[in-house]
Amino acid sequence: TRKPKHILLKQKKYRTVLKNKIKKMCTSQLSDLICRPSIHRRPIFRLGHPTSVFLTPPKNTKTKTLKSPKKFKIYQSLVDKQSPVKNPTVDMNKLVEFLYEDLPHLFDDQGINRTAYDDYVKFRDPITKHDSIDGYLFNIAMLKQLFRPNFQLHWAKQTGPYEITTRWTMVMKFILLPWKPELVFTGTSIMGVNPKTNKFNSHVDYWDSIQNNDYFSLEGLVEVIKQLRIYKTPDLETPSYQILRRTAAYEVRKYDPFIVVETEGNNLAGNRGFNDVAGYIFGKNATEEKIPMTTPVFTQAFDAENSKVSIQIVLPSDKSLSSLPVPSKEGISLRKTEGGIAAAIKFSGKPTDDVVREKEKQLRSSLIRDGLKPQSGCMLARYNDPGRTWKFIMRNEVLIWLEDFKLD
Repeated sequence: TRKPKHILLKQKKYRTVLKNKIKKMCTSQLSDLICRPSIHRRPIFRLGHPTSVFLTPPKNTKTKTLKSPKKFKIYQSLVDKQSPVKNPTVDMNKLVEFLYEDLPHLFDDQGINRTAYDDYVKFRDPITKHDSIDGYLFNIAMLKQLFRPNFQLHWAKQTGPYEITTRWTMVMKFILLPWKPELVFTGTSIMGVNPKTNKFNSHVDYWDSIQNNDYFSLEGLVEVIKQLRIYKTPDLETPSYQILRRTAAYEVRKYDPFIVVETEGNNLAGNRGFNDVAGYIFGKNATEEKIPMTTPVFTQAFDAENSKVSIQIVLPSDKSLSSLPVPSKEGISLRKTEGGIAAAIKFSGKPTDDVVREKEKQLRSSLIRDGLKPQSGCMLARYNDPGRTWKFIMRNEVLIWLEDFKLD
């Protein structure tokens, strides 16, 4: 029997729709087969084939894993900071030579070369802060007016890609106080260099006498105030020395050679023999020559047991052993001290034997703690006449000679 017409039309329409779906599905699968690489087959590279870039790479090919952008930037920053040669146009050796010539003029009439510094200069010390070249120069001018500084540059050397370190000593007298106290600071300065301008853009000071060198340091302020106290030093010639380092506990000094007249003493704080050596400079010598008085009077113990003690008066620096008269009293002799490096601790009051022994113990302990090499024995330096000077302003020092001292 023949099916009705409307049923035949419906079946025909269904077959057409089904045929179109099958055709579309086959086209899609064929496209995927051509354009998407299979993970089960090796690629076939054909020169100029448009689909070759989509094919799977060979199994033995290793792909590099790139660092994350953040980690790479941090690494690059560290490399830039640590690299000794970032800008070859910066001649650090030339800048070191420049500082050797320029810094000694820090407080004299010539002054430092302003053109060697950026307009923005970060200057810091424990109690001072400036951020411009004008402020930096203002600080120098103020110190010149108030303290009359004597600046000594010991060395300068490169310590970083754009960094130079200097070591210095600065001795100042505060002229506004009647007794004009002497303030001594030693330390290092870190000088930063701007690689774009080849000029200094920072200057940060570190003092040897304090631990906290960050601005603003209360410890630094206390250190300044402590040095304003009164010590009476007679206006007489003293042995010439240069202060190399000043810590909270002691000074390290480099003494020039000097000549003493000496005789045997009894103990460090004793006076036996003083009248004999004083008589020599007052004219009791072979030519009856009177020699100018100096300061201090030294009492030296040559060993730890004080088995041998000498009392000494320093003679003027313009004298030599050949030009000095021969002592006329037995037991008195002239001797040239070759100088050298000595550590000194300063104190006031009457220097009794017990006090001197305690100061010597403190000084020796501090030196050993800091890795220095003290020699045996010590010296007491007395600067004042005990009958004419108040105890609280008397200047006394205990000194110990050092071995193998290096300022580095």
